[in-house]
Amino acid sequence: MYRESMASPSKDELRDRLDPIQWQVTQEAGTEPAFTGKYWDMHDDGTYHCIVCDVELFSSDTKFESGSGWPSFFEPLGSSAVVTVEDRAHGMVRTEVRCAGCDSHLGHVFPDGPNPTGTRFCMNSAALNHVPGESGESDENK
Repeated sequence: MYRESMASPSKDELRDRLDPIQWQVTQEAGTEPAFTGKYWDMHDDGTYHCIVCDVELFSSDTKFESGSGWPSFFEPLGSSAVVTVEDRAHGMVRTEVRCAGCDSHLGHVFPDGPNPTGTRFCMNSAALNHVPGESGESDENK
């Protein structure tokens, strides 16, 4: 499900490019262990992009400390950055977050975040790439 302007890499190309945890998280809907990802405690300005297709997903302006051990955001960078789907794996019902650009698994969203949205987008560092600099602004804030 790549955006039309991007060529979809083959599974072999992705396996060569992604490290094992990036592959497991993005392609097999895995979860990295809490407090182990490189962005859970990062506070630098910038934007967080999909590790697979480079779509801008989240702004550092919406990142907050959730205490969960994973990078958490109260909203994505625009209403079309991510898609959500029901996840019934592991005997639970959760809402999975996937990249709208390439359909890679990113994490889950929960209704226990801070204002102004009350949501917590709990993402895996392995699915993200931080691009330093000015943070983006969501569609809703423009």
